[in-house]
Amino acid sequence: MSQYSELKRVLQEQLNWHGARISFLALFLLALLKVKTVNLSELCVGFGGRALPESSYKRLQRFFRGFALDEAQLASVVVSWMQIPEDWVLSLDRTTWKFGTQWYNILTLGIVHEGVAFPVLWWLLDKRGNSNSDERMRLMETFAKRFPTARVNYLCADREFIGQAWVRYLLLEPTLAFRLRIRSSDQIEHDGRVLAARVVFAHLQPGQSQQLTGTCRVWGYPVAVEALRLDDGELLVVIAPLKAQDLVKDYALRWGIETLFGIFKTRGFCLESTHFTDDKRLSKLFALLTLALCWAMRTGLWLHQWQPIKIKKHGRRAKSLFRLGFDYLRHLVLNPSLSNESDFVQSLQLLSCT
Repeated sequence: MSQYSELKRVLQEQLNWHGARISFLALFLLALLKVKTVNLSELCVGFGGRALPESSYKRLQRFFRGFALDEAQLASVVVSWMQIPEDWVLSLDRTTWKFGTQWYNILTLGIVHEGVAFPVLWWLLDKRGNSNSDERMRLMETFAKRFPTARVNYLCADREFIGQAWVRYLLLEPTLAFRLRIRSSDQIEHDGRVLAARVVFAHLQPGQSQQLTGTCRVWGYPVAVEALRLDDGELLVVIAPLKAQDLVKDYALRWGIETLFGIFKTRGFCLESTHFTDDKRLSKLFALLTLALCWAMRTGLWLHQWQPIKIKKHGRRAKSLFRLGFDYLRHLVLNPSLSNESDFVQSLQLLSCT
C-alpha cells in the first residue's frame, strides 16, 4: 500500500472527515514534507501523482476557500496525538509578520510539552498591535469550553500580556494560576513603599535571583514576585498568585511558544511565505501545520527513545525533537523506493496510538 493510502487511512480514523477532504489532507501533509513551505505554488508541485501542478493548485485553492474546519475537534486531536499529560502548562503569545502591505497577527494559546507549545486555540487579530484584555479573556473562556475538565497548572505570558484588568480576571474564582512577566518600569508595592521593579531589584547581579517576602501588590492586587538578573543585564520580573514558588523557573517554560513560532516559520514550514490575506484561510493553514507539527514531534520522540540525541557541551541537544522527526519523515517521503515501508507505517501508528 502506498504512503498516501496509509496516511489517508489513519487520518480517516482520527478525523472522520469526508473522503475527499481526507485525501486532500494526506496529499497536503506529504507535499509539505517534500517542499518545506506553505507557498501554494511549491505545494502543488509536491502533490505529485498524475494530476498536473495546475490542477493541484486549484485543489489547494478550493480547500482553503470552501472547507470549514472544526478547530475544537482539531484541538482534541492535538492533545490525543501528543498524549499531553495533565496538569497542563499553557503559554500565550502572538506571532506577527508583514507581506507587502498586509500585516499578519496571530494570537496563539498552546500547551507546553517536550519544549514546544502545541496550539489548541489561535485567533487572527485584525490589527498590528497587541491583544487587549477583553480579547484575552474571551480566548481563555473559549479554551475552558473546549477543555472543561482539563487540569491546568498555570498560564505563562510575556510582558505585553499584562495589565490591571487582565490580572484581576486571572485572580477571579476559580483562580487560573499564572506566571506573567512584568516590565521593569511597573510599580511594586512592598514593605510600605511603591517603587519601580528595576529599583526594587537594582541590587541583583547577573545570574542572581530573589523572591520578595511579605505582602506585595502589583496594580493593586496581592501577588508573589520574583526577579532574575539575566546575563546581559536585563531584569526579568515574574508575578504569580500568592504562595507560588519557583516563579522564574516556571516562567521559563513560556519559551515553548517561541519554539513553536520558529518551527512554523523559518525552522520548518515557512509560514511567512503564504500569500493568504483572508483570515479564515490563514486559520485553516495554521490548523494543518499544527497536525504536521504533531506528526513530526511524535516521530522525533519515538526516534529519541531508540537512540537518544547527543548532548553538546552547552547542555542542549545537538538536534531538536522536531528536527529529528521532520528530517526522518522527509527522508521516508522523498525516498520511498529506498525506505522500509514498515518505518513509514510505524510513524503513522504513533498518531493512531495503536
